[in-house]
Amino acid sequence: MKLKLYQVDAFTGSPFRGNPAAVVIMKDWLSERTMQAIASENNLSETAFIRPRGNAFEIRWFTPEVEVDLCGHGTLASAYVVFEEGLTHGDEAQFAAKAGVLTVRREGARLSMDFPSRPPEPVPVFDEVVEALGARPTELLLAWDLLAVFEAEEQVAALEPQFDLIARLDAMGLIASAPGRKVDFVSRFFAPAVGIAEDPATGSTHCTLVPYWSKKLGKTKLQARQLSKRGGEFYCEDRGDRVTIAGQVVCYLRGEIEVPRT
Repeated sequence: MKLKLYQVDAFTGSPFRGNPAAVVIMKDWLSERTMQAIASENNLSETAFIRPRGNAFEIRWFTPEVEVDLCGHGTLASAYVVFEEGLTHGDEAQFAAKAGVLTVRREGARLSMDFPSRPPEPVPVFDEVVEALGARPTELLLAWDLLAVFEAEEQVAALEPQFDLIARLDAMGLIASAPGRKVDFVSRFFAPAVGIAEDPATGSTHCTLVPYWSKKLGKTKLQARQLSKRGGEFYCEDRGDRVTIAGQVVCYLRGEIEVPRT
């Protein structure tokens, strides 16, 4: 069985930057085992699988090792494919996911996602986090992921994390963040427990970062940068129980994969 596959660089306006995601279009779900095998074969931080359902789309995301309940750059990449393929009319696409209905709008050169807000709660700074990051944050908070806050952008950029130690923490991943010099805040994200040592540009972490920095900086509209080697650019807004996360996308590959029927 042949399926269309796109590879899209998300949260960037330049090729070979941002976060690459694969998007596979299908009429019916394959088995979880087969979808996981495709994601492992792609060996990207996320592979998104989408199928049309009426005027909307169902969406699922897999890392090379597990299925996850929310993925920003995979959703942004999927919206690009939906618009590019003419699978929806107008400038809006809706995706039904385990995390609820996610809406993506086309706004000029950017795509803007409507995601749930996941505000973090303070927790004590414990030694395992300090050892894993090789530095002590000024604050530690927990939502879906742990959020370690530092005083300066340079501290986040200089981190040399121990991925085996991060994988043992009781959270899906670990975010490191600080105020930015040219943007409102910067971040890095490590999730070795789900097969992603350092993610290049992460949309879902901004569900936590946006409410934190919005409150901290006293503003609702925020610009952010992810300090990975590939980098990522984000344009965000805190809207209470929802956040908007916008960015550009660049298509790298259009092709076809052949998989067994399951």
